[in-house]
Amino acid sequence: MALSPHVPELGALELLLAVARLGSVGRAATELGVSQPTASARIKGMERQIGVPLLDRSPRGSTPTEAGRLVVEWARQVVEAAQALDAGIDALRGRRDAKLRVVASLTVAEYLVPGWLLALAEVSPGTAVTLRTANSARVAEHVLAGNADLGFIESPTVPAGLAGTVVAADSLVVVVAPGHPWARRRTPLTGPELAATPLVLREPGSGTREVLEAALAPYGGAALPRMELASTTALKAAAMTGAGPVCLSELVVSEELATRRLVAVPLADGLDLRRPLRAVWPQGQRPGGPARELLSLTRSSRRSPT
Repeated sequence: MALSPHVPELGALELLLAVARLGSVGRAATELGVSQPTASARIKGMERQIGVPLLDRSPRGSTPTEAGRLVVEWARQVVEAAQALDAGIDALRGRRDAKLRVVASLTVAEYLVPGWLLALAEVSPGTAVTLRTANSARVAEHVLAGNADLGFIESPTVPAGLAGTVVAADSLVVVVAPGHPWARRRTPLTGPELAATPLVLREPGSGTREVLEAALAPYGGAALPRMELASTTALKAAAMTGAGPVCLSELVVSEELATRRLVAVPLADGLDLRRPLRAVWPQGQRPGGPARELLSLTRSSRRSPT
């Protein structure tokens, strides 16, 4: 399917990310090696193309608007994916034989895998990597079918037929828009309350949903969802527009919590939403070659201080 004419080019997205990080169109222009008038014109052209203002401009600098913050988040995912693609193309142009097929759940693919693949490109520049994304249930199916050398899942347990190891720790949080009544709670949210509340959820088969449903099983299980969405970006957007409470990974909402675009609801002690993130492979087939190298890098990053 062809992209709509509203999707900016990659260079414009890189410029927007630089402005959001540096707080100034001028500083972003200097970093990217273009003139400030050129950078300003490119930002304005992108605003016309998308149809919404992206920056609030003042004598003190430029900061993203509410819409701009969403575009920045989406742009970051596109640029990181392009960087991984660039690394893969470099490996292909080197005419090396090493190939690695990875399939990962959305949270891991968006927030952890790009860094791991960039590290792999540094230590093994001849490895051609393909990355597919799917929910955790589909990741397991791909690995079992031999369609991937290594998978990454968010499920609370290792699926049958697979072996695995924990590569990162994560925790789910319940988030709401600042105007939601739960944003002003003084008492922790209990398991029965959360179980009785229709939430905005990921689709069945998602690791995030599996962890939530397992945590709510002692309280009668989760209520019928208010709506089901297939991406973390859509879930965050729904929460910020007040569609209802959303349960998401801390990795996914850290920026929104820091900027108060979303508020984390305090949870009662008995409500355990922690989860391991795992690498998985077919049982009895220990990863070798590039898959072993990538697995080693995930462990190294886990040991590194943050």
